[in-house]
Amino acid sequence: MPEARGASDRTPADRTVSRTVAVWDLPLRLWHWAFAASILAAWFTPTVYDRVHRIVGYTVLGLLAFRLVWGFWGSRYSRFRLMSVRLRAAPRYLLNLRRGLTGRYIGLNPAGTLMLVALLLAVAVSAITGAMSVTVTFFGVWWVEDTHHYSSDAVIVLVVLHVVGVLLMGRLQRENLIRAMISGRKRIRHHP
Repeated sequence: MPEARGASDRTPADRTVSRTVAVWDLPLRLWHWAFAASILAAWFTPTVYDRVHRIVGYTVLGLLAFRLVWGFWGSRYSRFRLMSVRLRAAPRYLLNLRRGLTGRYIGLNPAGTLMLVALLLAVAVSAITGAMSVTVTFFGVWWVEDTHHYSSDAVIVLVVLHVVGVLLMGRLQRENLIRAMISGRKRIRHHP
């Protein structure tokens, strides 16, 4: 028996219309990829390419400064205004995530907000202690060097967790979040 034209075997709950909405503006996306590239460059250049490492470190400090400014004056999803609410929701969100309950967020979800704060803090500590370690006052000071070393290691651990989290959320929500951070657009699902 031929199917009626336009008929679907999907249930009404499965029939969703997908459209995209602008989420991350161009300055934030450029910042994100420049920040990622700078962190990787910093990780692979110490001791062997000291000059490059130092330049990248100062670049990271500049990028951190930009992100702080953009967190207050950027577009809607770049701002920090929902940060405290999402941070308070993070523990419950992570518990629900273990059961596969992800919820839908246009911007960062609570786990993403927690990762943003952790990464910004760890990178700030790493970059600031790195800059301190090349000054006359703090050159060779053990706690500055140790703090720089351990915070840099923490940054790499957080970066790996961030990438795994993005891939996991993309799979759970059937959405290419990497493409969203390139295009700035995220898929919004709603029922027709």
